[in-house]
Amino acid sequence: MAFDPETYVYLDWAATAPLCEEAAAAMEPYLRSGRANLALGGNANSLHGPGRAAFAALEDARRSLAHDLGASRPDEIVLTSGATEADDMAVLGIAQAAAAERRRAGAGSTFQPHVITSAVEHDAVLAPAKRLEAWGFRVTRLRPNRQGFVEVRALEEALDGDTVLVSVQAANSEVGSIQPVAELARVTHAAGALFHTDAVQALGKVPLNVVELGVDAASFSAHKVGGPKGVGALYLKARTPFEPQALGGGQESGRRSGTQNVCGAAGFAAACHAACVAQEAEAARQRALRDRLYAGLSAVRGLEATVEVEPGSEDFLPNIVHVLADGLESETLVLRFDMKGFGVAGGSACASHSLEPSHVLRALGVDADRAQGALRLSMGRGTTEADIDVFLAAVPSVLSWG
Repeated sequence: MAFDPETYVYLDWAATAPLCEEAAAAMEPYLRSGRANLALGGNANSLHGPGRAAFAALEDARRSLAHDLGASRPDEIVLTSGATEADDMAVLGIAQAAAAERRRAGAGSTFQPHVITSAVEHDAVLAPAKRLEAWGFRVTRLRPNRQGFVEVRALEEALDGDTVLVSVQAANSEVGSIQPVAELARVTHAAGALFHTDAVQALGKVPLNVVELGVDAASFSAHKVGGPKGVGALYLKARTPFEPQALGGGQESGRRSGTQNVCGAAGFAAACHAACVAQEAEAARQRALRDRLYAGLSAVRGLEATVEVEPGSEDFLPNIVHVLADGLESETLVLRFDMKGFGVAGGSACASHSLEPSHVLRALGVDADRAQGALRLSMGRGTTEADIDVFLAAVPSVLSWG
């Protein structure tokens, strides 16, 4: 069914943000056809003029990303095809390399490399952790508390002498809980292990500096902050053990082979910079919208907030609202709202076609039946107070549609 993008109220920014003006402008020179494309559209690994121009543009984007993410050096930024690849690279590549280092250093015959993650991670972390398990690694999946937070004490109790890597997200994409990453990284390092965080949802929403957080690796995605899809980055702190997963041409200093997407990198850098510049003001503005939305939904019969988000709370992302609807399934809700001109989600977009209840909600202790009625609303730079009000006005009719 056709829809009018000019009147459609989009409340699924956590799935993807519309391409921002800054990214579009940065990418435009790369999208020219024919001979004009040679100015910037060459292969960044070629030695001729077009290749050198592309390489210079790629490194400009890398420097910009490193600056905005707080990395110490531009070469700590590894460009990828997205956050899924960055997560896969980090979990598999760091765990394998760290385990190999331990063995070379004389780990005993009882050494079984141990990886710790949380039960509410994105599947891009949970799936490679499961693969490590099949390869003989021991994997611990920490359960969060009812509000979605991984407790430092739980991590301390799980760490042991065989732990090589801990991977805990910076913020949850479904309920918005912001994890105590700096403290989790501190206790991880005290135990002699390395720390990775999936920072996809946190970028542009909360203050984020990889050095201040003390992480060894962090994953990012362009399209969550208004950049192009199919581009991401892995921050890999200098001298962090790492086993490349994509082999071939040796690009990205041998850490990720494959011809780089220079156009995408330029768009990512521009979008990331715009999001970071606007972060403080946008967080305050969106936090007010979030609180307005929670207050309005709390008055609707049959809806219940999934987690307790106090007005003004900075423990949760400023742009995510999550509720449970009695007697309706997420898919039904999404389609009904779409027909009314609203874009919403039932959970993570990566699992939107799954009939299984969200693993995040199940880990929080929400029973399977109630989890089937999940509704996630997420906002961004383009969301207005009027959008929230018109959505709230439509909610009762959508829920009672018979």
